[in-house]
Amino acid sequence: MSAPNEPGWFPIALRLRDARVLVVGGGGIALNKIRLLLAHAARVEVLAPTLDDALTALRDAGDIHHIPAEAHPDQLDTLLPGCRLVYAATDDRTVNRAVAARADALNIPVCAVDDPTPSSFITPAQIHRGPVRIAISTGGAAPVLARRLRERIEAVMPAGLDGLARFLRDARAHVVTRCPDIDRRRRVWEAFLDGRGAEAAQRGNTETARQILDHLLDDTPVTGEVWLVGAGPGDPDLLTLRALHLMQNADSVLYDQLLPPDLLDRVRRDATRVFVGKQRDRHTMPQEQINAELIRRARMGERVLRLKGGDPFIFGRGGEEIEALMQAGIPFQVVPGITAASGCAAYAGIPLTHRDCAQSCLFVTGHARKDGTLDLPWARMAGSGQTIAIYMGVNALPDLCAMLVRHGLPPDWPAAIIERGTRPDQRVLTGTLDTLPHLARASNIGSPALILVGEVVRHRVVSSSFSEEKEAKRL
Repeated sequence: MSAPNEPGWFPIALRLRDARVLVVGGGGIALNKIRLLLAHAARVEVLAPTLDDALTALRDAGDIHHIPAEAHPDQLDTLLPGCRLVYAATDDRTVNRAVAARADALNIPVCAVDDPTPSSFITPAQIHRGPVRIAISTGGAAPVLARRLRERIEAVMPAGLDGLARFLRDARAHVVTRCPDIDRRRRVWEAFLDGRGAEAAQRGNTETARQILDHLLDDTPVTGEVWLVGAGPGDPDLLTLRALHLMQNADSVLYDQLLPPDLLDRVRRDATRVFVGKQRDRHTMPQEQINAELIRRARMGERVLRLKGGDPFIFGRGGEEIEALMQAGIPFQVVPGITAASGCAAYAGIPLTHRDCAQSCLFVTGHARKDGTLDLPWARMAGSGQTIAIYMGVNALPDLCAMLVRHGLPPDWPAAIIERGTRPDQRVLTGTLDTLPHLARASNIGSPALILVGEVVRHRVVSSSFSEEKEAKRL
């Protein structure tokens, strides 16, 4: 129950198509409400002596009907009967309250904008996704809070939600005919929404969605799907909206060593978690076994999340995994992530390119072969006018720097190493090809870390989110 002193605002969804709605006011306050009403197909009448330019354009386009007059009682008594709603939206609170009193006396719902006391209804913050409408209200107590909540909800709503809602609407009669039993019908809808069907409908693939729905109605097992998702360099705030959506809908997740716990916390709580992490000379699960596990789980009907640090297609072996999935006939999606070079360099304040000194950027892996040798394009890497981003190169850092000098770069060429980039415990060391290996060893730098080589290191700017003072304390 609400507190005794709180008004009892009751949320409803009101049909406005072709309904008369009177808006009193011809300026920006009225415009905001009129745009909302027009989006719901209302017939909007505007009572105001004059209109601002935006409302004049709506009038000239035939979207609204203008009554050029003041809101006198006689005028209101003529216009109010037959209205579904009334908005008092002038910049004069006295006028708004007079309009509200007149409408309320006729039992017509009225909203005095930004003034809940004389209002019989208030307009919540709204989210539109086709047929889906979400309204957020604080009872007029905190409109800014309602807008902030709307922004947060919008951020996690999938873009194709309107397509999903329309598919469900269009399929209702078909499902009722095929499945008269109410309880079983509910289970079919739940299985559809929790599985591949909803994903297909959101992407606009209605044929696939309909096939999946029919399989569920026939009790035919449905093949699952694999999602190769890039989780970015570590900071959970760098997840894409698509990645977050899939993380919250997966049945199982196969995840790597590089993912921090607070990022994994974004995965659906009841999803089965399988650690397949890889460290130097120690693989929890070989790649071939990872591929087999993805296929096995998908064939059981699971939505399998293959969650990788950075981007799946940049030193993430995502290409090998989709080849295996294609050969096995398993549906899959690939969601790119912010790769370590972009994320770590940005958080360290080092530009990857710079007009004065770096017109290209080369991504390489410093992971040595089984025999300990590094097979890299040294001649190309030793050129000027570029930045080299080296992944997985911590253990080979002395050899990397020595080989770059041997192939032509000067010993005092700028270089940096970023440990645990984008995370709260990020550390950044800057030096040269000659000094960086010693600095890293003295500071006990470990994986994950990214090495940047090039004159861009001299252009480093420390942002307010990662100050020199914090960095000095960590070192």
